[in-house]
Amino acid sequence: MRNLRNIRYEPWTPPSQFHGRPVTAATWDLATDSGICAFGPSEDSSVIELVRVQTDPTLLECTRITAWDTPCPNPQLTCDKILRLHYFGDSQTVCLVLAGGDIVVVREEPMPGEDRIEIVGSVDAGITSAKWSPDEELLAITTLANTVVFMSRTFEGITDISMAEDDLKASNHVSVGWGKKETQFQGKGAKALKDPTMPDKIDEGVLSPNDDSRTTITWRGDGAYLAISTIEGGTRRLIRVYSREGVLDSVSEPVDGLEGALSWRPSGNLIASIQRLEERVDVVFFERNGLRHGQFSLRLSAEELHSPDQHITLSWNEDSTVLAVILADSIQLWTMGNYHWYLKQEIRTIHAVSPSTSPLVWHSEKPLRFLTIDSNHIISFEYIFSVARGPICPPRDYSVVGVIDGQTINVTPLRTANVPPPMALHELKVHSNAVDIAFSADSSLLAVLHLDGIALFEWSASESASSPPLLTGRVTFDKPKSPDDMCQQITFTDKNHLLVLQPVGSTEEPVKRYGFNKDTGRMDQVPSGINTNAIIRTMSGFSQDSSTHPFVQTGSGELHSLAFGDHTLAHCKFPVYLPWTEIILQGDEFMAFGMSSNGHLYANSRLLVKNCTSFLITPAHLIFTTTAHLIKFVHITNATDLEIPPDDPEKDERCRSIERGARLITAMPSVLSLVLQMPRGNLETIYPRAMVLAGIRNLIDEKNYRKAFTHCRTQRVDMNLLHDHAPEQFLSNIDLFIDQVKKISYIDLFLSSLREEDVTQVMYKETRVMIDPGTRTVGVNGANALSPAQTFVQNISKVNRVCDAFLEVLEMRGTTNLQNIITANVCKFPPALEDGLQVVAQLMKEEEAMADKAVEHICFLADVNRLYDSALGLYNLDLALLVAQQSQKDPREYLPFMQKLQEMTELRRRFGIDDHLSRHEKALTQLHALDAFRELQTYTQKHALYQAALSLYRYTPARHGILTELYARYLESQSSFKEAALAYESLNLFSQATSCYLSSGPAQWRETLSCALSQTPQLSSSALEDLSTTLTEALTESKDHHAAAQIHLDYLSSLPNALRSYCRGYFFADALHLIARKRMPELLEEVIDPGLTDALASSTELLAECKAQLLAQVPRIRELRLKALADPLAFYEGERGGDGEIPDDVSVAASSRILTNRSLFTRYTGKQSIGTAGTGVSRATSKNRRREERKRARGKKGSVYEEEYLVASVGRLITRIESVREEITRLVEGLVRRGMWERARAIEVAMAEVVGMCKECVDAVFGVGEKEKGKGVIGERGEWKPVGGDAVLTDSILERGRRKDVPFVGAFERLSLLGL
Repeated sequence: MRNLRNIRYEPWTPPSQFHGRPVTAATWDLATDSGICAFGPSEDSSVIELVRVQTDPTLLECTRITAWDTPCPNPQLTCDKILRLHYFGDSQTVCLVLAGGDIVVVREEPMPGEDRIEIVGSVDAGITSAKWSPDEELLAITTLANTVVFMSRTFEGITDISMAEDDLKASNHVSVGWGKKETQFQGKGAKALKDPTMPDKIDEGVLSPNDDSRTTITWRGDGAYLAISTIEGGTRRLIRVYSREGVLDSVSEPVDGLEGALSWRPSGNLIASIQRLEERVDVVFFERNGLRHGQFSLRLSAEELHSPDQHITLSWNEDSTVLAVILADSIQLWTMGNYHWYLKQEIRTIHAVSPSTSPLVWHSEKPLRFLTIDSNHIISFEYIFSVARGPICPPRDYSVVGVIDGQTINVTPLRTANVPPPMALHELKVHSNAVDIAFSADSSLLAVLHLDGIALFEWSASESASSPPLLTGRVTFDKPKSPDDMCQQITFTDKNHLLVLQPVGSTEEPVKRYGFNKDTGRMDQVPSGINTNAIIRTMSGFSQDSSTHPFVQTGSGELHSLAFGDHTLAHCKFPVYLPWTEIILQGDEFMAFGMSSNGHLYANSRLLVKNCTSFLITPAHLIFTTTAHLIKFVHITNATDLEIPPDDPEKDERCRSIERGARLITAMPSVLSLVLQMPRGNLETIYPRAMVLAGIRNLIDEKNYRKAFTHCRTQRVDMNLLHDHAPEQFLSNIDLFIDQVKKISYIDLFLSSLREEDVTQVMYKETRVMIDPGTRTVGVNGANALSPAQTFVQNISKVNRVCDAFLEVLEMRGTTNLQNIITANVCKFPPALEDGLQVVAQLMKEEEAMADKAVEHICFLADVNRLYDSALGLYNLDLALLVAQQSQKDPREYLPFMQKLQEMTELRRRFGIDDHLSRHEKALTQLHALDAFRELQTYTQKHALYQAALSLYRYTPARHGILTELYARYLESQSSFKEAALAYESLNLFSQATSCYLSSGPAQWRETLSCALSQTPQLSSSALEDLSTTLTEALTESKDHHAAAQIHLDYLSSLPNALRSYCRGYFFADALHLIARKRMPELLEEVIDPGLTDALASSTELLAECKAQLLAQVPRIRELRLKALADPLAFYEGERGGDGEIPDDVSVAASSRILTNRSLFTRYTGKQSIGTAGTGVSRATSKNRRREERKRARGKKGSVYEEEYLVASVGRLITRIESVREEITRLVEGLVRRGMWERARAIEVAMAEVVGMCKECVDAVFGVGEKEKGKGVIGERGEWKPVGGDAVLTDSILERGRRKDVPFVGAFERLSLLGL
């Protein structure tokens, strides 16, 4: 679908001193992008002169390199001839191979001791052909002695091979009998069944009558093989294939009429040659093994076919995309797509063809640039592959594409007829081979620029048009008199005028204008008014406001509009010339996009990407393909704000993978699709998610819900987008939605697709960024922004909100949208089955036929069993029976039950239904209405409905009390002793309350004793004492020593035991106060002093243990952290296996997690380069995780979990120290009050020391989170989710990196009486 478009036509005419001397050879100097050409030798002069020609049109100057006389050493030649001219850019050397046998080297800048001109070799027999290998390391030469000579870059002979008749045995082409009489079916109709692929005649290799007996050499692109075409024995043209080492690889099969033209495709799969037949001339292809592999016919006139001077030459370009066929008076450029050969361009030569053996020289770095040589000119050409497409702006985006194939123009509107090439919907014929194609702004006109003029076609631009375009205008050019009389490009300026671009050197206007003359009915040239000294390289146009605006681009990248006068689009200037250019109107300014030949994509002067292969512009997107085989979509904004999506097709809708080498052809925004062409030539129409979503969003904004719904349905887009993109707008236009969609089944489809998830925040997140031009702040598309009223309903179900809105509108349309009403009810969350059944019940009263259909529909939407239960729950037996009949239920299952219900009274029936449906609370209500209290008690106990029963009899004290006692027993059976005790106590059942309070725990000792003392008859003294003893033991066990002491004092009258309890709880002040109040000082030495001593001992032991733990663990934590910083990999990987858990009978392979060479970062991110070792499959088991968690909990010394364990241990120690701070303070005060000064001072010093150590270690132990986190030990954003044992280890590492909650350690206030 791509055409060749000329962007460079630069002829160079030699100065006057070279007149009369033909140009005989030319080549490229890649370093300076200039040409090296040779004048002579000729029959009149044996002088060869080398000249460097600058192809830049701003210079067009030549520099003489050198000249020398070369008399021909071969008497059989009238004059010598240059067979090969080659330039070595690295050494600035020109190598000439002459037919007389000399090999000459010309040095532009010779080194001291070197000659400027040197004959480095000579072949006495004479040379017939020569060619350098693509890597410039080997020179292959054929001689008149039928030999092949291989020479190195230093012109040393490598090998010399003779070409003999025995070479025909090199390829034994095997015949399996195809076409033989013996292998063919000879029955009735055998002739009709003959294999059409088998030729009627077997070629014998007869020479062409037009063969010029030349020898041709061609190399494969990689330089591994070369092919040589020669005449063998004067009877047959033969192609020999040699390896780089000079070994004969194969010879070609016999082909009648084969000529000397030969060119090996650089990609290596085909060798092209010419076969001349009586009625046609074919380009034939051979494989490396010498077998034929297809052909195509040249489109020659009868005169060209039988011309004796028609010696055809072939030449492939560097990237194997174009085959140049050099004829006597023209050069044709052919391309292939879908196994069809297209004639894309024909270049007519005005003067006689040069005697050069290579009249066309391709540029080896710019695949579509070449030099042509004739007798008096050198012309530099450059082409690009471009798509001739119509406008792609809706609503006229019919995607009309024109393909040039010689005199045929294939036209296809891909939107209405996706015809695969080489076929087309319409085939147009023009007078001569086409050059360029242009479409008008509405695609109603098609202009074809061909070699002899212009053809204008008109056709209907409607989608349903199938009639072919009609020729409505024609322009015939005068016969060209000079190379400048060539037309390159064409474009529309309006419906009645065309612009044609001419070459740079034209003395006339560079852009010619042709208009339709209404008086004569013809197209005539009119003054264009365009005069510029700038070198115009490209002329094109862009569509805006239903008209075409032409523009040109100069060689420096400047863009000039031809529609608004000579106005320079200064803000659209490119930094360099960009062959592919598109312009759009963005806001109030134009923005230009362009792509260079090396894949750099620009927006004005901003470089966007460097790996672009093709691009196009739609009103919403910049779409381009990349060398990474991705297609990307960029939302059109200002050039500085364009956001290029990352290479992430799995997560970003703006990026999508495509087939390798695919190129963009056209886009159809109206149908949300675009067309790509694969490298082999076939077309693929895709519906990219970015285009689809952008189109649906625009349609929603336009309130075109019908088309948006259709796209969602056909492209499998979640229907929730219709609501979520603009919720407020949708809810206020539901009636419009129903009117547009109309079809009841489509409305049902939408309602059944509703989900609570907001798809605009998850699945279809808006990627278009809106920039506030005033503040330059970034915001998202405002379509889905919520209004203040909507924020109030955020907690309400979205599905229910939409269904309720539909129901509100559908209530007015009950006769037409009854099915939708049922669907809206059933689709709620949870489903409103009862509301839907109410609709059916109403229909049963009004129209039974509709009711049957409604029941059938609701049974389709919901579970029939749930519907049956819901119908019963409405206490409508007729409705329940109707639903049951629509289900798969056996009538024996439900009819007896329903008959039984029918026989019951209303309340009893309702109770039976509620009990059957397990709606026990409603059933309890029915029993309350029946006043069946005894049955209600039984039902309450059976289903534990105590709370509901209590609420029903709240104002009936007697029955409420009975139910309360039942509830208390139930709570006691469920071990809810406290609530049971409260219930018993409220009923004055103090004995049961005492038992329950006692069972609930010692914390309720007051309530227990209170109820015990309130019992009737009163509790005995012994029983009260036993109860008190039990409570004191439980309180002592739970360390509530203060409460235990109070019971000893109040209920057991045991002062010593009360004092001992106070001492155990460090309540020495209370104990001393009690002794003083009871006036029993003898208990000071008997109870208080031993209590102080015991408390001192336990506290001293605790502080000693804490000190020893700090001295051991804090230095170890510092040591582990230093190891982790010094060698993280060894710390986290090597030491982990130190516990020797690798089994002896398991081989540790190279892919083992232990032995793989990974960095610290790949170890915990799961990114590695060795096979599948890091997938975690072998470790992803719960058993490994539990084992790893046990290791982590133990914190074994030497393991990776040791530091985490030690830090947690120190944290627990500090918490413990803080918890005993008050106890130590009370102990010190008690010791002082008893005069134990030294002991008080000792415990105070010990406490102060431990507290000081805790404060010192806080920063060292807990202040490491930010440092380690900054060093990146954790990994990369947690994108890898470990499993099994690795998950436990990763959690440990992450825990180390997090900032710890530093425990607070307050200052220990020492008693001033004790001194320092």
